[in-house]
Amino acid sequence: MPIAEKMVKMVEGMKMVKQMFEEGARLKAEHGTENVFDFSLGNPDVPPPPEFKKVLTDLVSDDSLYHGYTPNPGYPHVRQAVADYLSKEHDVNFTPDMIVMTVGAAGALNDTLKSLLNPGEEILTPSPYFVGYEHYAFIANATIKTVPTDTGFHLDVSAIDNAISEKTRVMLINSPNNPTGAVYSSEELTELGNVLNQASQKYGKRIYLVADEPYRKITYDVNVPSIFQAYPHTVAVSSYSKELSLAGERIGYLAVHPEAEDAELVAAAAAVTNTMLCVNAPSLLQLAVSQLQGVTVDVSIYRRRRDMLCQDLSEIGYDFNVPDGAFYLFPKSPISDDVKFVSILKEELILAVPGTGFGGPGYFRLSYAVPESTITGSMKGFKRALEKV
Repeated sequence: MPIAEKMVKMVEGMKMVKQMFEEGARLKAEHGTENVFDFSLGNPDVPPPPEFKKVLTDLVSDDSLYHGYTPNPGYPHVRQAVADYLSKEHDVNFTPDMIVMTVGAAGALNDTLKSLLNPGEEILTPSPYFVGYEHYAFIANATIKTVPTDTGFHLDVSAIDNAISEKTRVMLINSPNNPTGAVYSSEELTELGNVLNQASQKYGKRIYLVADEPYRKITYDVNVPSIFQAYPHTVAVSSYSKELSLAGERIGYLAVHPEAEDAELVAAAAAVTNTMLCVNAPSLLQLAVSQLQGVTVDVSIYRRRRDMLCQDLSEIGYDFNVPDGAFYLFPKSPISDDVKFVSILKEELILAVPGTGFGGPGYFRLSYAVPESTITGSMKGFKRALEKV
């Protein structure tokens, strides 16, 4: 076999994504881009805030701008800026050595999971879940184990408690959630923290909580509670892809709670892993985001699109929970076979993603990081698809 055997399954798993892209491109070429309604990608299209352009312009105009390697965990003053902001946001005294600047949240997850997990240990995550978690588990040589959420896609802490085993090392959560838009409450996070603490004592090893929070600033009339207040043995990973609309620039960070068990060692291991995987986060973007702490895109644009999509689909007859955050809607499929229904939508030139791919069969995901014309133009097709079934 010309490639590593363990990669064959990963290549096969990516075929659905590749086929989706290729089919979307074919439909757009055949029918015209304006006649194809693509809700498949979670690619933020709201413009970056104007402060970003000014900061970037000032940086590239400065003759002293340096393009060499940075310290592997990031520039000290950048990590200080992130630590200062997080300290105020979470009421926790972060120091720069608890911060590692990374290549987006994906880089932060790879650094964190590779640092925490021994080969064969388990990552426990609620389903539906972001499909990329399987890839990060693969890189960490670990196993993904899923546990169902409740009917509103919130944590079923009792089910989590029953699912934890002697192999569990990491509890991985994502709030606001992709694909459901659910935002976990402080009460359920506190309850989760208690369960993780009890399980750590039961099995004689620390179970770490890893909070994947790239959508933290994209919410609607709800607050995202501080995960660090719920459980001290926590690593939060995030990026500026959504809150600053800089997805392609690949800049993010991980933050280790200073009171986590072996916190200094965890942060140091993550920095070493960062060195091995990517050397350092992009230097120019590190400098930019250090000046943009707390700055966000205009979230009202996403809110308006969410409200349009929800109102129109509800009037047609689709069933869903209104998302509290992120920019995804996760409706129930009107037939049990969500893959088949997504193919019916495709006949109407509507591109969606089956919930099965997220561990949520019977649902499908729509990203409303799209122009309003895509939403309004698609509704006749959504109605016809529902009438077909």
